[in-house]
Amino acid sequence: MTTDDDLPPIWQPTAERSAAARITAFQGWLAREKGLCFADYQALWRWSVDDLDAFWTALVEHFALPLEGERAPVLAERSMPGARWFPNARTNYVNQVFRQRSSDRPALVFRNEAGARDEVSWERLERETASLALWLREQGVRPGDRVVAYLPNIPQAVTAFLAAASVGAVWSLCSPEMGLAAVVDRFRQIEPKVLIAVDGYRWSGQAHDRREIVARLLEDLPSVERLVLVPYLDAAAKPRGWPNGVAWAETVGRSTPLRVESLAFDHPLWVVYSSGTTGLPKAIVHGHGGILIEHVKTMALHNDVAAGDRFHWFTTTGWVMWNLNVASLLVGAVMCIYDGNPAWPDYGTLWRFCGEMDLDFFGAGAAFFSMCEKNGVEPRRIAALGRLRTIGSTGSPLAPQSYRWIYDNVRRDVWLAPMSGGTDFAGAFVGGVPTLPVFVGEMQARCLGADVRAWDDARRELVDEVGELVCVSPIPSMPLYLWSDPGGKRLNETYFDVYPGVWRHGDWLRITPRGGAVIYGRSDATINRHGVRMGTSELYRVVEALPEVLDSLVVDLEYLGRESWMPLFVVLRTGCSLDAALIERIKAAIREQLSARHVPNDVIEVPEIPRTLTGKKLEVPVKKLLLGQPAHKVAHRDALANPASLDWFLNLALRRH
Repeated sequence: MTTDDDLPPIWQPTAERSAAARITAFQGWLAREKGLCFADYQALWRWSVDDLDAFWTALVEHFALPLEGERAPVLAERSMPGARWFPNARTNYVNQVFRQRSSDRPALVFRNEAGARDEVSWERLERETASLALWLREQGVRPGDRVVAYLPNIPQAVTAFLAAASVGAVWSLCSPEMGLAAVVDRFRQIEPKVLIAVDGYRWSGQAHDRREIVARLLEDLPSVERLVLVPYLDAAAKPRGWPNGVAWAETVGRSTPLRVESLAFDHPLWVVYSSGTTGLPKAIVHGHGGILIEHVKTMALHNDVAAGDRFHWFTTTGWVMWNLNVASLLVGAVMCIYDGNPAWPDYGTLWRFCGEMDLDFFGAGAAFFSMCEKNGVEPRRIAALGRLRTIGSTGSPLAPQSYRWIYDNVRRDVWLAPMSGGTDFAGAFVGGVPTLPVFVGEMQARCLGADVRAWDDARRELVDEVGELVCVSPIPSMPLYLWSDPGGKRLNETYFDVYPGVWRHGDWLRITPRGGAVIYGRSDATINRHGVRMGTSELYRVVEALPEVLDSLVVDLEYLGRESWMPLFVVLRTGCSLDAALIERIKAAIREQLSARHVPNDVIEVPEIPRTLTGKKLEVPVKKLLLGQPAHKVAHRDALANPASLDWFLNLALRRH
């Protein structure tokens, strides 16, 4: 039987494209400046992971990144966790951004689903960033203080981030579609000093006023000293009645030189959140220097984005892809922003935006492309896509049929460059290489500097077999630490408990004989919907607060080549029935308090939730069972408090396969 692995490539780079690629320029520079020549990409990748000091030094030098002071040693401490990069260098992410300023092109171009438009010049972006940074300093914000935002995907979010980073404050961002409990669980951990919030947002043609949520946030975040209100729904919105509140316009209206703090390479840049299966969301801290060099590498060498390119990755501010969108500014691209529901009024919306913006690069979650196919969208017929060179995908595995749909319905000559990485290190482990062919269902290669392997339980490396995705050497953008994690206990448990000293990512991976990679979804129990990860414990807190629900269990099942399925299993109080009204109340609670993206596909009543003798829910065993693994391999019944409870899930698995 012929498989996708046996088929010829669906795309090959032309000689012209390969010659013009930024990775080709990098290899040419290595040959001229360092005397290093490589026969092919695999040889380049092998050098990049075998000689980390030489590779990351070359990257800094080739792109002339703004690192002040001594650049040696490069990697002072190689251990994981605890790697220390460029300990004698100082930098600031913001310096690299404004090195790209140009009067020939805008910095940002914005549209939203209501038709609002904005174009932000480099001069305006720098002026407003400088003004807001001055205001933050006047409020007593100093390096290390936290500035948080509750904003949608609008230009003000970019300005606010750059202002906070220029001061040396630690930035953190949540999307206004997230409910109060989810936001408080994140922001309260890091005790912010300033909150920048929006009056509301639009989604699917509906306006959602969030001023009541903002008021509650101020009550629940006692560390906040100042509020900045950004009017979005109502241009006249004012922070009336809120102590120490100020309107956005009052913070960005002054003319002052941009002052950028020179910071240690590992000074915290932002906190992002990636939830585990228990406890509060993990507050992950990344540093200025590590993010700077990782994101320049990703954007320039793996996404082939250059100065003047028009770049868009559809995202909300609740996904780390917003951070990567901002990274387009690091290489001088025009950051094209769309705020709204990509499926409203139909799935052609983003393609029309793509044509209107004349994009060079368009990225979205894998689920978006699948839904376009299911809804009969033909992008080439509804939008002018003549400039589009590259399509990116991430968030979950891109199914083989989506590869074919893109080439049949977008453009035959477009480069499709899916990538896979994570919020955890704000980067990609595997991704695109513009000089390599594209094979259906397969990402092209392991990324430079990422020593990624597929391992079995005994730490044996696998080729052409599915194993755990591990990274055996440090990457500069790996977490500095988790907030409120004394001794690094939770950091170790999350990434290093299975293979001590080696990063275990929680994905199933197969490295193909030709060096490509196929991701088969999550190997842990974290819910990963459209690239936005949510811990099961967060969902349980909401669902089990309903009086009818006694217990619950959720699993997120990702299937290669099939639509993902996220069922929520509930045990109900005696006398209650799972009717349509209760199902809707459960879904509404999740939608309003957590996120619309984490509403389950189905709510199913079960007699019992399987638990261990210590009371833990059997999320991973149930997930493996429903993915088709034999019952005797997923759980030991003698380790269960209620072993008979597993039979219900076994019967469900048999019915589904």
